[in-house]
Amino acid sequence: MCEKILVIDDEKDIANLLEVYLQNENYIVYKYYCAKDAIPCIEKGDIDLAILDIMLPDINGFSLCQRIREKYTYPIIMLTAKIEETDKITGLTLGADDYVTKPFRPLEVVARVKAQLRRYKKYSSVTSEEGIKPELSYNKLRLNVQTHECLLDGENVSLTPTEFSILNVLLENAGTVVSIEYLFHAVWKEEYYSKNSSTITVHIRHLREKLKDTSDTPKYIKTIWGVGYKI
Repeated sequence: MCEKILVIDDEKDIANLLEVYLQNENYIVYKYYCAKDAIPCIEKGDIDLAILDIMLPDINGFSLCQRIREKYTYPIIMLTAKIEETDKITGLTLGADDYVTKPFRPLEVVARVKAQLRRYKKYSSVTSEEGIKPELSYNKLRLNVQTHECLLDGENVSLTPTEFSILNVLLENAGTVVSIEYLFHAVWKEEYYSKNSSTITVHIRHLREKLKDTSDTPKYIKTIWGVGYKI
């Protein structure tokens, strides 16, 4: 089955270019130039990944991202014409999985789409794989790799695909330090990711909020300064 990609960008040349490149990879593309026109498509829920421009004329990409995350966990890639770190951090904090700064190479976006979909399909699948533990746990935290469920003290915790992947890597290596470089490789597997740790930092902070954890007195995720993190 072909994956369905939602593209929302008011710059028609960019939206049209992404549509061509994604269709060349056999994706089904739903393209919109404003958020309001895209909302009925979003509400149907039949989407595998969304690419959202931040600076939309009606509803900004941040609000749209937040709206999607209230109901769905599929990957979200943000497009931004700004280079400010705050824009990237805001998007990631609201639940985006990745961001691309304009101008960009279309093939780079396609590569990131493929990476996000691989991870999403891997951790959304209920098919068991040899060598993969069906459930990982630590204290009151339970992570079911087959059903993509995270439970904290018996209550469900809604995680994005990226958050689930990071937590999965940390739990697989519980008790040992996982370096930022290793997390990048294990989660994204793409060489174009820089070693700037801000992306990981934001996702870790979001994970801590959902796990009712803190960096000062961590119950689950501990920061090892200058190295990485460990459960």
